[in-house]
Amino acid sequence: MLINEVSKATNLTKKAIEYYAGQALISPSILNNGYRDFNEATVGRLKKISVLRKLGLNTEEIRSVLADETNSTLKRLSVQKELTLQKEQAKKTILDQLSSGKDYAELSKALDSIDQNTTIAEKLLEAFPGYYGRFICLHFASFLNEPITTEEQKAAYQDILAFLDNVPPFNFPPELQDYLNENTEQITTDQITGMLKNTRKSIENPEKFLSENKEFLEHYWTYMQSEEYKSSPAYKLGILLKEFNSSNGYYDIFIPAMKKLSPSYASYYRQSEIASEKILAQYPEM
Repeated sequence: MLINEVSKATNLTKKAIEYYAGQALISPSILNNGYRDFNEATVGRLKKISVLRKLGLNTEEIRSVLADETNSTLKRLSVQKELTLQKEQAKKTILDQLSSGKDYAELSKALDSIDQNTTIAEKLLEAFPGYYGRFICLHFASFLNEPITTEEQKAAYQDILAFLDNVPPFNFPPELQDYLNENTEQITTDQITGMLKNTRKSIENPEKFLSENKEFLEHYWTYMQSEEYKSSPAYKLGILLKEFNSSNGYYDIFIPAMKKLSPSYASYYRQSEIASEKILAQYPEM
């Protein structure tokens, strides 16, 4: 298929097609007469590229997506897009404040805080692997929406950056990685966000959660004590992650620093402790 036909089939301009060829995103063959020949696979690849460009991905991001057969790159980019949306919403709020007469110098500090908080969220996504990284990134991102003004907050911010920059790589054993991929590949960014919202609701009102989920909690606890669960990949993953976080400073450095940095996270943490106490009071065997 020649470039004019490809242009019609993909709704891309010839200039765009030539650019993608120049960037080695596609590799058409060269005919004896010097014309480029695009096979069906290349046309299909161009259609994917067209969709990814409309979604705002740059050339290098598209290259990563096309090279990734697991879709993990798309999942990570989806979380990054969510972080961008949160950042832009925060900036919109500042625009509204400027339009109502708020001080430019004061709001400049708020903009600096937005950038700093976004940096933490992005580094969380980089520091932890796969689904786990997406989950904790979105979890903590919801608490990274407050100004960083006090000396304690500034010190906590630096502690968090140092921690995230030095988290050692964590690789699951192949069989557990396959299990994790298989059981999380269909979980979207929106679904993770929904799970996190439900968790916060249960912590805010533990009595209601216990009342509405009594049967589930009893079945859950029975299963957690079973030999079936203790020999399962899920149990082994939990043990590995706990050991990893115990050794890398997650509990001793990151969590205490987050409580100092974010008043909303400190409040959430206290609520979670209260909720845990109430669950243990009702189910002491846990």
